[in-house]
Amino acid sequence: MSRRILVIGAGKSTSYLLDYFLDKARTEDLHLIIGDLDPNALPETIKNHPACTVIPLDVLQDEDRKNAVRDCEIVVSMLPARFHIKVARDCIALGKHLVTASYVSDEIMALDAQAKKKGLVFMNEIGLDPGIDHMSAMQIIDQVRDSGGKILLFESFTGGLVAPEHDNNLWNYKFTWNPRNVVLAGQGGAAKFIQEGSYKYIPYHKLFRRTEFFNIEGYGTFEGYANRDSLNYREAYGLQDVLTLYRGTMRRVGFSKAWNMFVQLGMTDDSYMIEDSNGMSYREFVNLFLPYSPTDSVELKLRHYLKIDQDDNMWGKLEELDLFNPKKTIPLANATPAQMLQYVLEDSWTLADDDKDMIVMYHKFGYELEGKKQQIDANMVVIGENRTHTAMAKTVGLPVAMATLSILNGKIHTPGVQIPIKKEVYDPILSELREYGIRFKEFEVPYLGYCPDVVTTRSV
Repeated sequence: MSRRILVIGAGKSTSYLLDYFLDKARTEDLHLIIGDLDPNALPETIKNHPACTVIPLDVLQDEDRKNAVRDCEIVVSMLPARFHIKVARDCIALGKHLVTASYVSDEIMALDAQAKKKGLVFMNEIGLDPGIDHMSAMQIIDQVRDSGGKILLFESFTGGLVAPEHDNNLWNYKFTWNPRNVVLAGQGGAAKFIQEGSYKYIPYHKLFRRTEFFNIEGYGTFEGYANRDSLNYREAYGLQDVLTLYRGTMRRVGFSKAWNMFVQLGMTDDSYMIEDSNGMSYREFVNLFLPYSPTDSVELKLRHYLKIDQDDNMWGKLEELDLFNPKKTIPLANATPAQMLQYVLEDSWTLADDDKDMIVMYHKFGYELEGKKQQIDANMVVIGENRTHTAMAKTVGLPVAMATLSILNGKIHTPGVQIPIKKEVYDPILSELREYGIRFKEFEVPYLGYCPDVVTTRSV
């Protein structure tokens, strides 16, 4: 009997994942079981593949979920992160390995001892960010250490963007992954990092006005804003003594300043519901957050509130979203401001069928070797094929698939809840990713360190 892989959830990030398994089905003796709420949404080429079985699966239906897990050797959960724990507990009970692309939650981490006792590999954070960022960073960090060097500085930024040839709006942005995560980015606490030995914090309302700039050769200039907690991986990476540790998100220059308008208005708030939201026009939605005036228009009030001058290009970005249209409506009942904003943005920022997206990742390593400070800059750029086979799906799905097959083949065998920071994991996966065009360019550059309060442009 073929070795059975269960994939739960067949959303936007799974196109390359499913193709990878089915391409290797004959040579690796695999049979793919795909469980999804809407199996009819899968392409016919997947549903009709002889090495594939598609089943309707609601992860909240305990018996159906357990039966699906029981009937496989390894489980890949591509569900929203909050559902992984249900699958993980089934895997513990039924003795199955588990792979996810999501951050390790406290609930998943609590299963570590049981996974180790049963010899099960629970691989997490094996997508793009987190995932490829971990593996590519640890490969260089380990190389520096193996040569006798000491890491002084590590910065890492990743962005899911639109490819240059389809960059045709004033925001230089379209959704390439879960739009809700984009709208809520940076919330839940101040951004926390360390620079030159000092802890730094950026509160949410200031996050998008504190940016760094980077120039990626051949692709132009980008900006980066801080992720919520850059210190989460200090221990995992073995960087307890590092002077600077800073992780962030990349966008095209000008995006963060424009996004900050939504933050200042309160449109990204997800903590309360709007009365009578169903059927509210875009124009009425904007007016919710502005002072009352018996005479001033919504446009005039917004200009005054945000201090937007007539010649400021921020205004064009707002108009491009059709925000002042009294005829376009939001069909969401009892919605939060963030949910309503997401609907408005999806109206403008959804990829067209032939649009291509782009993933950009940038690492900076400062280190000391034989008394001399040195620096390595590394970057990765991946361009998607179309709306289905996106660069996001490629860089998330392929590492997940490769790790799954490596676990199934016994090449990754260390049990327990883990992330891909060991050589047995990252070396073969990074090597195989290069065969698919996912590779880093590395540059030895003069050591810059970190220059606080100075905007620097780096050519990498």
